[in-house]
Amino acid sequence: MLVNIQTQSKSASYTGFLTQICFVLTFAGLKTGILVMMAYDRFVAICHPLRYSVIMKLKLCRLLVLISFVSVVDALLHTLMALRLSFCTELKIPFFFCELAHILNLACSDVLINNVLVYLVTSLLGVIPLSGIIFSYTRIVSSVLKIPSAGGKDKAFSICGSHIIVVSLFYGTGFGVYFSSAATHSSKKSAVVSVMYTVVTPMMNPFICSLRSKAMMGALRKLISRISSFH
Repeated sequence: MLVNIQTQSKSASYTGFLTQICFVLTFAGLKTGILVMMAYDRFVAICHPLRYSVIMKLKLCRLLVLISFVSVVDALLHTLMALRLSFCTELKIPFFFCELAHILNLACSDVLINNVLVYLVTSLLGVIPLSGIIFSYTRIVSSVLKIPSAGGKDKAFSICGSHIIVVSLFYGTGFGVYFSSAATHSSKKSAVVSVMYTVVTPMMNPFICSLRSKAMMGALRKLISRISSFH
């Protein structure tokens, strides 16, 4: 996006097209791994607080980080599979970026193998981690409801609140890209979802994750009060 604005050119080379697909898939997979690790960390902290230091050892943390780098292999596999596709010389991509699901719709050759690979990998690296997050929060909610004090419940939910928002934004917009590409051919709707997926969500993550900070909350209250005073 920044290159397009600077050069006033919206064209992209074939190499740049493949590179963008590879990086998007890599970082999306890494983000999925991070979200799963954060969910598991909160599950252990709330459901097994006395055993937290025993369970969350450095070796386990390193192993979880290493597993999340499977997304690099996935990205390279999809990129190599895209090399076998044929495209028109004057291909116009009416989307925000080179999203793989939309690119397959624009290919002139058979994309059956590519589609099977997309749905298979999405199930493995998307649905399974999401199921793990949902399972973790099911156990967390069950444990929090057993806490007798209201203050304890609020503290437990405040720990998980920012993570739940980030997960909802990431998976909601991510699945929206694939579902919208399968259900409709509207480029405007797909572009809006793609902007949410690649720009808005990453920009909001640092702000959302910092809401637990008292200083951040205090600054936010001051900003809201100043804005309301002007009106």
